[in-house]
This record gives sequence, structure tokens and C-alpha cells, in this order.
Amino acid sequence: MAKSSRRRGPEPVVQTVDGGLAELIPDRDGSGGWTLLLDGAPQSHVDPGAPDRLTFEYQRRLGHVIDLTAPPGQALNVLHLGGGAFTLARYIAATRTRSTQQIVELDAALVQLVRRELPLDPGARIRVRGGDARAGLAKLPDAWADLVIADVFSGARTPAHLTSTEFLADVRRVLKPGGTYAANLADGPPLAHLRGQIATAAAVFPELALAADPTVLRGKRFGNAVLVCSAVALPVAELTRRIAGDPHPGRVQHGRELADFTGGALAVSDASAKPSPAPPAGAFH
Repeated sequence: MAKSSRRRGPEPVVQTVDGGLAELIPDRDGSGGWTLLLDGAPQSHVDPGAPDRLTFEYQRRLGHVIDLTAPPGQALNVLHLGGGAFTLARYIAATRTRSTQQIVELDAALVQLVRRELPLDPGARIRVRGGDARAGLAKLPDAWADLVIADVFSGARTPAHLTSTEFLADVRRVLKPGGTYAANLADGPPLAHLRGQIATAAAVFPELALAADPTVLRGKRFGNAVLVCSAVALPVAELTRRIAGDPHPGRVQHGRELADFTGGALAVSDASAKPSPAPPAGAFH
């Protein structure tokens, strides 16, 4: 009897893009998801067939922020600074179907790769603009966005010009009065960059919250932290509950606890801005 041939799943896709070597790796379990890596550093995970499924810790935390920005199903105007695999834009299109979204992504070759291999739903109201994140932000009108999400990394580091009070002042200009800004930040011990980013945000926004793995907050390892900012009160209690219930539970700091964590760090201006620190060797293995 002839052996039945095993059906092979999708193969990895590897391509040089403007920012380095991009790899799209299919999930081993055949679930339909893909992980995007740039120069070996995981950038995002996406499942085009189930765009409401978020698996990376930081993407789940940003998903909770999205869910709590407005009542369920309510359409939003959203600006994404940094595109990756368009994971969060797909999530919003799936959960808030009439939302209007703009993505600003510098790496044109990466955009072409993702569009070709993992196409966006043609019915989704998502516009992808090429160019620098801060320059793209500057082109938007005042009070346009309900939500601005920053997830910009170049060589696994956030560029310096996206870390300053001047940058955040333009974010606040683009936000509606009750809008929300959420940023994916990365740092490790001694957390000087993260503390400086909280101080910078506090110079522009009166309401802040920080969500991260407890080991990252204690300075035990390099990792991601999601900073959430607004001119109005944030839904801290519900955000805390949801993030604590994730498969990889996180902690939320707010108010006095967050001020104590910041530890007297100074706000960053364009003149003093530096990129976020490079991940240590082996951080993603």
C-alpha cells in the first residue's frame, strides 16, 4: 500500500527590506498565524484569517487599550505610527468595522512584502502611507484621532525623534480632546529609557498608565512596556483587570505608584533625545 503524502503547510518567506532581513514564519501548529521578524527580532504576530486573535503580550495589551477606548463596536479614527504586519489595524477593522485608519510606515519594501503575502481585507478602511512617522503625524489635522498607536522600531530601537516632548505635543494636537495615545516601548535594566519616557509623557499628558510584565518593571529582564496617555481619566481599573487575566499576566502602574517608579527622571526634548537601548544579545532566543 502506498504511503499517503503529508500535506505541507506554508513555507517561511524571507526577503531583504529597507530595515534589514524580514522573515515571515508560519505558526508550527498550522493555525494560520504568522510571525514577522526583522533581523531576527520578533516584530509582530498576525493571523489574517482570525484578525481578532492577538498573541504577542504587548499586542494583547494594546488590544485591551483599543477595546476600552470606546464602547464595543463604535467606529474610531486611528493613526498607527509603524506598520509591521498591520496586526492592530486588522484587529480594529475586525472589531470596529467602520473605523477609519491610517498607517505610517517608513519601510516601503516591508509594506510591499506584507501586502503581497498577507493582504489586507479590501473592504477595510485602512490607508497605508509611506514615510517617517513624525512627518506623517505632522500632516494630520488637529483633533482627528480617537487613538494614536506608536510601535516604531528601527533595528529593534525606537528612533530618537519619536521620544521627545515635541513629538508628544504633536500627538496631543492630532488627538481629539478625549483621545488616547498608546506606545509600545522596550527597555531593560536599569530602565533609564522607560523612566525617561514616562517623565516625557507626563510633561504633555495629565493621565498616564504603564502596563508590563512584572519582571520587566522590576528591572530583571529586557522587555516591552505599553504606555497609555490621555488628557482625560483612563479606565485603569478595567485595564488592570484585563491585563492581569492575560495568558502572560501583566501589571498596570498608575498615579503615585507610577510617579515613584519614574524616580525623578527628566523629560526628553528633541535636543537631548536618544534612541531606545539595543536589546541585549539573546533577548529574543
